[in-house]
Amino acid sequence: MIVAATLSTVATLAHAQAEPANPANPLNPVSPAASASVSKPAKPAGSSAADATLATVTVTATRRSEPLQKVPVAVSVVTSKQLELSGSNNIQSLETQVPELAFKPSLSGKDTIITIRGIGTNSTSQGVEPAVSTVVDGVVYERPGQATLDLLDVDHVEVLRGPQGTLFGKNSTSGVINVVTQDPSKTPTGYIDTQVYQGGEQRVRAGVSGTIIPGLLTGSFTALYGRYDGNVKNVYNGEEINGYNHKGFRAKFVLTPTPDVKATFIADYLYSHDSFAAGVIGSANPLYTAALAPVVPSLQNRDVNYRNGPAELDTNWGLSAQVDWNIGRGYTLSSISAYRQWLNEQITDEAWVPTAYTQIPAVNDVGTLGFTQLSQELRLTSPKGGFFDYVAGLYALHGQTDEAYTRNVGTCISSTLPSVAPGLTPCSSVTANKGTAQFDTMTNNLSAYGEGTFHFTPRLRAILGARVTHDEISYDFSRVSTAPIAIPGVNPTFGSSGSTSDNGLSGRTGLQFDLTENVLLYATYAHGYKGPAINTFFNMQQRDTTALKPEESNSYEIGVKAQTPDRRWTANLALYDVHYQNYQANFFDTVAGQVVTRLINAGTVSTKGIELDLGARPITGLTLNGGLAFTDARVGTFQCPSGAQASCNVDGTRLPYAPAFKANVSADYRHPLVIGPELELYANYFWQTSEQYSLPQSPSTVQGAYGILNASVGLNFDNGWRVALIGKNLLDKSYVSAMATGTGFVAIAVPRDADRYFGVQLRKDFF
Repeated sequence: MIVAATLSTVATLAHAQAEPANPANPLNPVSPAASASVSKPAKPAGSSAADATLATVTVTATRRSEPLQKVPVAVSVVTSKQLELSGSNNIQSLETQVPELAFKPSLSGKDTIITIRGIGTNSTSQGVEPAVSTVVDGVVYERPGQATLDLLDVDHVEVLRGPQGTLFGKNSTSGVINVVTQDPSKTPTGYIDTQVYQGGEQRVRAGVSGTIIPGLLTGSFTALYGRYDGNVKNVYNGEEINGYNHKGFRAKFVLTPTPDVKATFIADYLYSHDSFAAGVIGSANPLYTAALAPVVPSLQNRDVNYRNGPAELDTNWGLSAQVDWNIGRGYTLSSISAYRQWLNEQITDEAWVPTAYTQIPAVNDVGTLGFTQLSQELRLTSPKGGFFDYVAGLYALHGQTDEAYTRNVGTCISSTLPSVAPGLTPCSSVTANKGTAQFDTMTNNLSAYGEGTFHFTPRLRAILGARVTHDEISYDFSRVSTAPIAIPGVNPTFGSSGSTSDNGLSGRTGLQFDLTENVLLYATYAHGYKGPAINTFFNMQQRDTTALKPEESNSYEIGVKAQTPDRRWTANLALYDVHYQNYQANFFDTVAGQVVTRLINAGTVSTKGIELDLGARPITGLTLNGGLAFTDARVGTFQCPSGAQASCNVDGTRLPYAPAFKANVSADYRHPLVIGPELELYANYFWQTSEQYSLPQSPSTVQGAYGILNASVGLNFDNGWRVALIGKNLLDKSYVSAMATGTGFVAIAVPRDADRYFGVQLRKDFF
């Protein structure tokens, strides 16, 4: 993939509080209790003790429901209420809530990268797993592009930081994003939520929930529609791009045939038509200025000149069934079966100049991808209260990817026209070449795991867990080029096939100590494992056929989780030091003078830092949340691959997309008016230090420090109506979400909130 496809997003934000679970439900050991699948408007704040304290936060970080303040894991929680107030409607927007989390956008959702604590897998190859695992209702999403989904019926989202391979497995050497959705309500409920923003953006969501067969079956159904033309203009045809068009639904049914059996069935579907503008020119060689006209390069540039695309068509759907069976004496046996399919088509344009010039070949790509996965998990959860409790299970996953990719290249071969600028001559004759590749990949993952807790005393506990994994991966590759030699962005004709397999061990051990009833101390060691990889990508050649070694990590973490006795204040602190060996990462290289990427075992990297999450209810009706993260993510020893044409002298440098500091603070204040509705005020401010977007540490790809302020004011009526005015980037701070260098230019990614804009929300809850 050409370097423009490596553009990425990062942002910062906050820790949040979740809604309490129902501890009386023995058949739901790994998710919060059934709650209404639609959130009702908050009641006016009163003077009760509940209104004056922070809500109890229940998480499933240990694969059973436990209070956040009692689990020895660094985890941030974002609730459905906080997602609504912040205007977060997809997983990517979570980075505005969690300082340690970042997303890297690309020309296609299939190449989106998620990082936690500065570590992620930056690759466009289908033969490698992501370092951050996305799990939705117990189902692991194998490909990172599957995680670019809209959020529906969410109860809360947990962001688990650091290696989580023991219980969540598969590919979580850096962390896990665990999405837990709401169970259907027993009483009839429904809602419709409409949001309209400047720039022609519209979002509509509607849902119903309730009992279908009394005492036996409940269900919920929610649908969404969203569209946005975009905030970048394509001067070639006058169209707005960098927008989206989404539509989809989520249905969930809960069957309880006996008091000891609970079966949950889920079906979801999302269709996306996006137009990500990766080639916005932020700066360029002055010689190119005339050639770029009418586009004017700058960090405030909102124009491109594309002949083709960009466009991405994405269909993501799946079915799952979870059965929880109370087999007696407090033991629960759970089965999670899932099938998912993901179809992706992309049309991209790498030609950042409207006319083909002698030194600037015109390139556009067309790619299609089809992916299916089938997974099965069996898990046994023991009761708590004795000397030893545990969670143990078996897991299997099969994945199949079929991808076809075509790159068209137009190169000037002669010209009799006058030069526009030195070295820039319009072409009178252009030769057209192309390369077409078909590459298929199959993966199999089998594992057995278990983690237990020894209760030595009521205050002292020890954790011990392990996971044994067997990975298999095979591929077939074929590329045909119309040129006998390498041309810009296309290697010559090549074909190959192969396979590899490996066994891995993950594990975690540690101690917990209750200093007081409200203060928990913990220290843990975790070993992470991510399976072998094969670099199957469009420009694959013989040197790429050797399988990459598995990536492994060693993590040391100590933490404190504290809350005041009156539950008005919480403070969670974590210090960590993680080292990675055989780090699987992309390396920038060149093909006939065109920058491309190669997946390699890059050597060693590390990340260490301090994280602080704060929550407070200082007065009735006011809730404060904040987060601060210091991250030092660096390259240790970078192993330059054989035949590389680019410099590998990056030892000791900071990893891309890992600013040193990120921080945020949010405030939610609710107060009943004397006459009429409840007033709700919300504000969120997040800030980060400067950020390098390029592994080679180019001085032209540094984003300076910036801060973004968002706020809203709403009225909640007793009859279920809510009206709100929403403001994004109120300080009008222009920033970019990524930067990448090319020959003579720097391309930038323009986020949705790169400029100030406003919107209104109108919501009606039926209950």
